[in-house]
Amino acid sequence: MKSLAKTIIIIAVPILAAVLLVLASEKLGSKEGSESLKQLENSVRKAVMTCYATEGVYPPTIQYLEDHYGIQIDHDRYGVFYEIFGDNVMPQITVMEASAEPTDE
Repeated sequence: MKSLAKTIIIIAVPILAAVLLVLASEKLGSKEGSESLKQLENSVRKAVMTCYATEGVYPPTIQYLEDHYGIQIDHDRYGVFYEIFGDNVMPQITVMEASAEPTDE
């Protein structure tokens, strides 16, 4: 009976450790993705403000920021939604993971 219990423990402990490792890595990966999303949005906002301070107008498109202000966007991974309301009104900037669909507000 003791050898059966030992065998079960010897098999169960590595399996449990592997499951815990997988769960921990998934949680860490989702946190990292959220942080890079936030970082991209902050970079785009800073570039928009730099453009406004330098040129006196907000950039017309995200492509303009990429061409003139060095913003690099992984378009396969992120969608950047940029809405202009007027010449002197800060544009609305929304950054989402590419697989996520924007919601109507």
